[in-house]
Amino acid sequence: MRTRDLRHSLRRLWAQDKFSYSLRVFVALAGATVLGWWRDEPALVIPLFLGIIASALAETDDSWRGRLNALLATLLCFAVAAFSVELLFPYPWLFVTGMALAAFCLVMLGALGERYAAIASATLILSIYSMIGVDQRDGVLENVWREPLLLVAGAAWYGLLSVLWNALFAHQPVQHSLARVYRELGLYLKLKAQLLEPLRGLDMEARRLEVARQNGKLVSALNVAKETLLNRIGKSRPGTQVNRYLKLYFMAQDIHERASSSHYPYNALTEAFFHSDVMYRCQRLLTLQARACRDLGEAIQLRQPFEYGAESAQAMADLQASLDYLHAQDNPAWRDLLRALRALTGNLSTLERHLAGADNPDTLAEEQDASLFDRSPRSFRDAIERIRLQLTPTSLLFRHALRMAVALVAGYGVLHWIHPEQGYWILLTTVFVCQPNYGATRIKLVQRIGGTLLGLAVGWALFDLFPDPLLQSLFAVVAGVVFFATRATRYTLATAAITLLVLFCFNQVGDGYGLLVPRLVDTLIGSLIAALAVFLILPDWQGRRLDAVLANTLSCNARYLREIMRQYETGKRDDLAYRLARRNAHNADAALSTTLGNMLLEPGHFRKDAETGFRFLVLSHTLLSYLSALGAHRETLPEDASDSLLDNAAERLATTLDELAANLTSGQPVAVQSDEEEALAKQLEQIPGELDDGHRLVQTELALICRQLAPLRSLVAHVQKRG
Repeated sequence: MRTRDLRHSLRRLWAQDKFSYSLRVFVALAGATVLGWWRDEPALVIPLFLGIIASALAETDDSWRGRLNALLATLLCFAVAAFSVELLFPYPWLFVTGMALAAFCLVMLGALGERYAAIASATLILSIYSMIGVDQRDGVLENVWREPLLLVAGAAWYGLLSVLWNALFAHQPVQHSLARVYRELGLYLKLKAQLLEPLRGLDMEARRLEVARQNGKLVSALNVAKETLLNRIGKSRPGTQVNRYLKLYFMAQDIHERASSSHYPYNALTEAFFHSDVMYRCQRLLTLQARACRDLGEAIQLRQPFEYGAESAQAMADLQASLDYLHAQDNPAWRDLLRALRALTGNLSTLERHLAGADNPDTLAEEQDASLFDRSPRSFRDAIERIRLQLTPTSLLFRHALRMAVALVAGYGVLHWIHPEQGYWILLTTVFVCQPNYGATRIKLVQRIGGTLLGLAVGWALFDLFPDPLLQSLFAVVAGVVFFATRATRYTLATAAITLLVLFCFNQVGDGYGLLVPRLVDTLIGSLIAALAVFLILPDWQGRRLDAVLANTLSCNARYLREIMRQYETGKRDDLAYRLARRNAHNADAALSTTLGNMLLEPGHFRKDAETGFRFLVLSHTLLSYLSALGAHRETLPEDASDSLLDNAAERLATTLDELAANLTSGQPVAVQSDEEEALAKQLEQIPGELDDGHRLVQTELALICRQLAPLRSLVAHVQKRG
């Protein structure tokens, strides 16, 4: 029994996404430590460690071939940066000019995508590591090649481990990303089920806001999974295993669309059927499906079979029986509401079918376009054009690049003005703390200072308790592993760990106690410079760009509506154009949620429009849920006299959304009331009794969308008035 439990624990540990990352870092740091002790040159360990850290920071997900290409580019950038620092260090004016230009250009490389941004950021960090090394030698130019070569050697050592790992365990990142998708999807379904709770007096707006925020996390997970799959597929046809994961990804997209659907205002359904158990049955089934998504995510991560329990099937049967009983009452007042309930039940039934066959997704996948949209540059000219388009003060990336360059120049000036010990740690702190917006910088600043204080306190204690150098080397390796395991989720702990690593490393070749006060002082100065840069140099206050974010949300919803209606004419097909329109609409919704979250971290004056923004987020997500319902029930409809009404109404709604977006962008005033839209809503709500279910559903959803336009107009006008 104990052996089985041990195997299960080891399997769970192996399945953790941070475990493989931490293991690679451990092997790399331990290898460098062994080399230093074997050669009896503890001074070797510091540049090797710093090179390993920079290489690990530059790592992004890719196939082993892509990772090898990225490693070669990274090592070239590292070598150029390290040798440039060595050669320019004795000439302060040339050095600071080169540093500012390099910082600006490296940050601008982020326009090409996450991979290039990671390499550029790591190159900037390694250049500061080189400055620290030269500073340790008091700027003496002897053996100029030694320090850069050791830094690059450390980076190459970790990079080779990464390439080898990616070659041996190519599918592990895909499993991790898909597992995260289904975990987030499970939580989204759980929150969505709370909207169906048959209780009066609930704060539905707060619950809808929570659903909208979770939708942002789910969209982020889907985007990461798409990039991970794209890295494995490239331009070739996917293999059997990758093809299976691709189908699970498409299934998650379909579940997301169906889960985000709303067929009728839930409060109206709850009120009408308050004395029936039908809403409770819907909520119970959706809650069980949420749990199934979570279990599916765990099965993918642990590479175990997924078993879908019979409990959900019974809940589906109970829901159907409850719906049949209500139909048998033959209450005329319930006729339209029961149609909405039937559509909701049909959606839940499709989710049930997806999840029941998730262990063998090949049986579920319909014939569809399996291509994924690759956002990376297609040529050198494309790359240059992308960077050129960002060379404007209105670009957030340009502002961040300028801010970083000025902050580093200021840090360089401060360290020459006051001549602090270990002064180049000021620049390193500035690079880590200075983020693209005020809110993120504020969080990072507090975490960096708190983590540094914690690390210095623990380091001081451990110096006294464990004076043995070999044991301290072991502590340095463990601290490095902890840093990489926690840097994305618990940055305070990560900062404490990296502080410990620095203290223990430098204690091998000098006096670690002498670093305690300089490290704290440098952290405080670097954090202050980063905060002032973000506050004073072209600050990106989220409220000032709220209009653009709102406009993007509306225009993306308009494109999504047009793609949906096109499919009602041609038949359901999840082709790239449709999936791209759907993903852009959800991305825009998630971007609005992120912007509002960042706005709450800004000073009071700059977040005065947050309440309006959150009201807009609820309305926007409700609109997106009606669009999702239309998308979930796509099918070729038989010809009917109502077709022209539906086509004209859909185009009119899409045009209005585009017009509202254009008014937000240009600042043109918006009419709060539209008699034409009111008349259209009333016309759509007059549904003939003989209309078939397909046309009835489309007309109902278009009417619900039309009713969203009036409150959207009011909010847009309110946003413009405050401007």
